[in-house]
Amino acid sequence: MIENVGVCEWCASDCANVDFSPLRSAQLDWFWRQLAAAGDRRGDRQLTSGTATITAPASPAERAAALGLLGGRVPRSGQSVRVDLADLTERIRSHDPVVTPGMIAAHVVERSLGERVRQTAQRRNSLEQLRLRFTAVFQTLPETSPVEPDADQIWAVLQRTGWTARMLAASDPANLVRQAVDVIARLPAEGSRLDRRLLAESVTRNPHALDAGTLPGLVLAVMAAAGTIPTGLAPRAAWTALGVDYDDLTGGLLAFGIQPLGWVLPADAVVTLPPRELVNRSWPHPPPDGGCVFVTENPSIVGAAADLVAASPQSSKPIRLLCTVGTPSASEIDAIGRLAAQGWQIAVRADFDPAGLRHVASLLRGVPTARPWRMGARDYLDCLAGLSNADRVRLPEQAVLETPWDAELGRVMGEQKAVAYEEGLIEALLADLTADRNGPKRLRAS
Repeated sequence: MIENVGVCEWCASDCANVDFSPLRSAQLDWFWRQLAAAGDRRGDRQLTSGTATITAPASPAERAAALGLLGGRVPRSGQSVRVDLADLTERIRSHDPVVTPGMIAAHVVERSLGERVRQTAQRRNSLEQLRLRFTAVFQTLPETSPVEPDADQIWAVLQRTGWTARMLAASDPANLVRQAVDVIARLPAEGSRLDRRLLAESVTRNPHALDAGTLPGLVLAVMAAAGTIPTGLAPRAAWTALGVDYDDLTGGLLAFGIQPLGWVLPADAVVTLPPRELVNRSWPHPPPDGGCVFVTENPSIVGAAADLVAASPQSSKPIRLLCTVGTPSASEIDAIGRLAAQGWQIAVRADFDPAGLRHVASLLRGVPTARPWRMGARDYLDCLAGLSNADRVRLPEQAVLETPWDAELGRVMGEQKAVAYEEGLIEALLADLTADRNGPKRLRAS
């Protein structure tokens, strides 16, 4: 007998005074466990109606013990037996008028039956209520909104990309939807701009509400689902495309050996050039005999180059290196383009993964005179050399490998199905940086 006070966590009943011992035994619990599995499948805590199919065990003693519950003859080993649950309920209530098959089964397995099914049904209902809320709120968008109010289509995209689950997991999903739609309603008209923190303050009374988290992510996801902005944009670029100024003091490019016109820095100094400086500053011209600025994705390459210069301060061959620290923004690409316009050679590279390939492609599109820097098929294989299969990081399934500068690279990456990082070529990259201030002859695409 299980001692309980109030409602039992297993059978959801007041079972404190129920004596289960006449209906349970070591030879009989197999029967209740199989009924518990049936209750789990159908989300039924009581099991007082319908039928359930059980399979008789091999043990003769266990089969015989169930005869009083099943009626008829003792089943054969492995025989499937259909149990009439209403009839079973009537039989066991001769021992106690409040007991049910589900109650006994729950105590045998010591858990609530059908919890997963009930949770799934509850979640489905909650999701449907949220969808209705989303649709209703979306219809309140003004006609001047940049989003066509096709809430059903947008909801389908959000569901496919996992955003509906994130919305449902929020502390107040309905309020999250309301705030997201309010942000969209207050986006600036075409041709005008608005500061991100002022936008956040106007909707939430918190100027940092759109800095990071579920709310800004949902707004951008809705705008991408509506086709207003491209999918896959970094947050800064996405807000910029919506006419919202993310801020111009954080982010930007790491710069080593190349700085805006008029700046004077120590030879081994690494500085961050934030968006404000990238937009408002001019670059110097290259030396009369030319010069190359290398562009990389990862700060580790910049750190290694700075260490190299610090160790050999008298070197006559300057290193000029910029680092995008991930996805290059439009302002960063524009700044690099203005370097090229001043006469600098530009050489660009990134990791051999889908994001890195996109980074290089965007830089080559934005700076037509730029060239890939060790971003070919041979470089990729060199980067993988020495790594065992166990050490390799696998490319995501269905990864998009677009390499217009070297079609062979995309093919080889598809064959190898592995990511390769810039650090795997660190010695070759440092050699390129120090070999020739013009760089071009030593750079190769494959």
